[in-house]
Amino acid sequence: MAIQIPTRLLFIDGEWREPVLKKRIPIINPASEEIIGSVPAATAEDVELAVEAARRALARNKGRDWASASGAVRAKYLRAIAAKITERKSELAKLEAIDCGKPLDEAAWDVDDVAGCFEYYADLAEGLDAQQKASISLPMEQFKSHVLKEPIGVVGLITPWNYPLLMATWKVAPALAAGCAAILKPSELASVTCLELAAVCREVGLPPGVLNILTGLGHEAGAPLASHPHVDKIAFTGSTITGSKIMTAAAQLVKPVSLELGGKSPIVVFDDVDIDKAAEWTAFGIFWTNGQICSATSRLIIHENIAAEFLDRLVKWIKNIKISDPLEEGCRLGPVVSGGQYEKILKFISTAKSEGATVLSGGARPEHLKKGFFIEPTIITDVTTSMQIWREEVFGPVLCVKTFSSEDEALELANDTQYGLGAAVISKDLERCERISKALQAGIVWINCSQPCFCQAPWGGNKRSGFGRELGKWGLDNYLSVKQVTQYVSDEPWGWYKSPSKL
Repeated sequence: MAIQIPTRLLFIDGEWREPVLKKRIPIINPASEEIIGSVPAATAEDVELAVEAARRALARNKGRDWASASGAVRAKYLRAIAAKITERKSELAKLEAIDCGKPLDEAAWDVDDVAGCFEYYADLAEGLDAQQKASISLPMEQFKSHVLKEPIGVVGLITPWNYPLLMATWKVAPALAAGCAAILKPSELASVTCLELAAVCREVGLPPGVLNILTGLGHEAGAPLASHPHVDKIAFTGSTITGSKIMTAAAQLVKPVSLELGGKSPIVVFDDVDIDKAAEWTAFGIFWTNGQICSATSRLIIHENIAAEFLDRLVKWIKNIKISDPLEEGCRLGPVVSGGQYEKILKFISTAKSEGATVLSGGARPEHLKKGFFIEPTIITDVTTSMQIWREEVFGPVLCVKTFSSEDEALELANDTQYGLGAAVISKDLERCERISKALQAGIVWINCSQPCFCQAPWGGNKRSGFGRELGKWGLDNYLSVKQVTQYVSDEPWGWYKSPSKL
């Protein structure tokens, strides 16, 4: 049975609203290349309405409705959202799969993670109440001091298309837990499930204006949100180029930003590994989510002693990956998200060949799939460190390979990148893994695995992969402002100035 895409409007001030300019954007199913629906296209006029709604939500009832309500009040809403998401898991997973192309099993896992993330931040919201007025030890007994944690205000959340609902949740859940009011702008390439999140928020009675959801193009909706004088912070996940533009816009207003940007993450495999286990993790690290992960371990750095045997085995593993329509049972690689991405990835592969690299496996459309933006899982060898394929993020199912002979050489290759999001090391020598973990220039390191992610642990990068951390308690801190309150408690006058003579 065909899945119906609900026709939604923008979500502003707790209501569905037609975009001011009444424009819509077609939704293209990446597996069939067919138009299957449309989403509203917000512009600067709609951003203005959403910002006003968010400001009203924070000020309503002198803040008591949301911003200065107890964390327990906000937690109740977050748990209600989690429960509704779980209730609608099957439908949401299917919508995600046909909107962005990820295999249905992955999309279902994502929806579980979405509910788990809302639950986790509900717990943290409750915990905030106990942290208020935490006292500070001072060296002068005439004073006492404490700290208040307050919501940063109205936040703009700009999210990508590779994990549409989950990446939105990584920002929405902590922002709401902190007491902020938020405006979410998901990617125009995949925003169907974010509009369903709006429907869930309406259903659970989230106060109007606390979360506003604007679908639309980056330059028409994202840019005016980033530069809006009444938006107090921007949190962005996406490309380094767009992140730089957002940072520039925010800088004009000295507005804080947190950025989770691109990556070209290494996976270092030593010669003492179980080859099958290491090969599967290597494949998972790059071909999960159709290769479209900012943290994908897309550079394999393999010990020369086992390189030939390892690559031979890795090719066998990837030939076994089922490439199909994402809704087909057992699908493990779906299409990339759009025609634009498809062409871009194929161009990366052809440039690698023209620069002298070898396509060991894959590199083209799978023969059995005549329609859709499908690309075979691809392995590229004979790579030099000056090649584009080594230096630039592909954001697709493409792995490039280099060999090493010593630990020092492996580290030099691993850190030879402008990015610093993730990195993986696979070896049975755990002391070596510990050494390598410390030396890798990345915000996330995986030992004997690649890509696991938990909402309890911090997520974010170094170098051009951005700054700030999402998830865990660090994710909540992103949306809190710390206020110091200090009181003079002595009965004695301060006595710094000479007292005027008494008459």
